[in-house]
Amino acid sequence: MAGVDFAGWTALAGDSPTSRTEWAAVVGAWSEPHRRYHDLAHLAAVLGIVDQLAAAAPDPAAVRLAAWYHDVAYDPLRSDNEEVSAARARIGLLGLVEEARVAEVERLVLLTAGHDPQPDDANGAVLCDADLAVLASPAPAYAAYASAVREEYGHLSDDAFTAGRIAVLEHLLALPALFRTPAAADRWTAPARANLAAELSLLRARSS
Repeated sequence: MAGVDFAGWTALAGDSPTSRTEWAAVVGAWSEPHRRYHDLAHLAAVLGIVDQLAAAAPDPAAVRLAAWYHDVAYDPLRSDNEEVSAARARIGLLGLVEEARVAEVERLVLLTAGHDPQPDDANGAVLCDADLAVLASPAPAYAAYASAVREEYGHLSDDAFTAGRIAVLEHLLALPALFRTPAAADRWTAPARANLAAELSLLRARSS
C-alpha cells in the first residue's frame, strides 16, 4: 500500500536487515484480521497527513515514526493499547535510531491515548491532528469510519458500546481544541465538531 512501503520506512530507520525485519513485523501487526478501522489504510492516511503538517513539527522524523507505531498494538479487549504500542516502539527502534528520538517516539505514541498535547508540544500537535483528521471527513466517510469502529468492538453489546462511544465523543468535544496546528484547526474544526455532535445525538437517542 502506498505510504507504508519499505522506502518510506528506510528514510526513517535505515535499510539494515534488522530494519527490514522490523518493518515487516510492524506492517504485519497493522494487517491483523480483526482490524476494521485501525488498519493499514488508517496508517497510510495518518502518514500522509503528517507529511502535510510536517513543517509545524521540530522533529518530523520522530512524528512519522510515532505514526508507524501509534496503533501497532490494537486489541479492542484491552485498555492499554497505547502503552503497549509505545513499549513496542522502544523495543523495535532500539539500535535503529538514536536514543533521544526513540524516547520522543515513545512519548508521542503515549500522547495518542488522550489527544491532548500541551500548547508548546508541536510534535504532539502534528501527530494528534493527523490521527484525528478522520473526524472532519465528509458525512458518508465519517459514517463508514464510525461503522468500522463498531465492527472492531463487535464483542460488546449495543448498550455497552454506546456507553463507551458516548464517553469517547464527549471527551473529544471537551478538549480545549480538537486540532492544534493552525492549518488543521482552520480546515477541520468545524466539520469535525459537526460530525461528533451528530453521532453523539444519534447515540444518545438510541440509549434513551
